[in-house]
Amino acid sequence: MNVIIIEDEKPSARRLQRMLAKLNVEANTMLHSVEESIDWFENNSHPDLIFLDIQLSDGLSFEIFDTIDIKSAVIFTTAYDEYALQAFKLNSIDYLLKPIDEDELEKAVNKYQERLPKQQSVTLDFNDIKNLLVNPIEREYKKRFSVKVGQHLKLINIDDIECFYSENKGTYLHTTEGRNYLLDSSLEHLEAELEPHTFFRINRKFFVNINAIKDIISYTNSRLQIKLNSYNEQEVIVARERVKDFKNWLE
Repeated sequence: MNVIIIEDEKPSARRLQRMLAKLNVEANTMLHSVEESIDWFENNSHPDLIFLDIQLSDGLSFEIFDTIDIKSAVIFTTAYDEYALQAFKLNSIDYLLKPIDEDELEKAVNKYQERLPKQQSVTLDFNDIKNLLVNPIEREYKKRFSVKVGQHLKLINIDDIECFYSENKGTYLHTTEGRNYLLDSSLEHLEAELEPHTFFRINRKFFVNINAIKDIISYTNSRLQIKLNSYNEQEVIVARERVKDFKNWLE
């Protein structure tokens, strides 16, 4: 299998390369910009599979497909779940949310390999997906959550939630009043339910509300530590792979 990685953050690209190697998938070519990718595709045979980051240092990676007719299969590595997950699914495109989880990566690779004998080429409508990134679908996000308190159901408005987090295989919300409530859901399901300008997934365990951030502090290994208004039960750390997207989200 001929695989390449297109990712502007070199540490993230190397991490993905190592993760793929554990799955016996070699990705010997790593590209880091739109311009570099276009030049490479013009002078090399196209790969079987591309791991593609959406936002590169010099523009959206879809600009590559505006110039080059690429038939390779694509697995997106993206932080833009709030805009395009529905499009990826409709177009049968695999995607991995950063920071990439090893189990999810293995599932995506297996999914590609299972489909391989059935397909001669992959035709994707990148223009439709690009338009969704620039002009996201208007949709309704959750305004409240219901939680069980004893024999009762309690409604909690979204504005009263500081963060969502996972712990001991459970998913919890933490309110501005300092209370924690167990949810009958998972962080993955919350991806499509939370308004993306308000909530951001800083790592595999946490979504934070931008309005609940009290302080942001530099942390080890190029990470960031977040102080929330009332939540202080454990450290809230922005994963290194998410720092760039987190800073963009703040603005």
